[in-house]
Amino acid sequence: MTNLIKNFLNDEAGASAAEYALLLAVIGIGIVVAAGALGSAITGALNEAATAVNTRPAPAPAP
Repeated sequence: MTNLIKNFLNDEAGASAAEYALLLAVIGIGIVVAAGALGSAITGALNEAATAVNTRPAPAPAP
């Protein structure tokens, strides 16, 4: 019985799995944050381009 308890306490397989799960969660959160920032940057750039196109001066009349 004591060997069973010692083996259970020394088993690190579950700890490794938990570490990998935590690492994947942190990487996933980083990807979500980066995608949100990139999406905002793209939206801002497209809005600036649309404003530039919509506010261009009217062409001069033909003589």
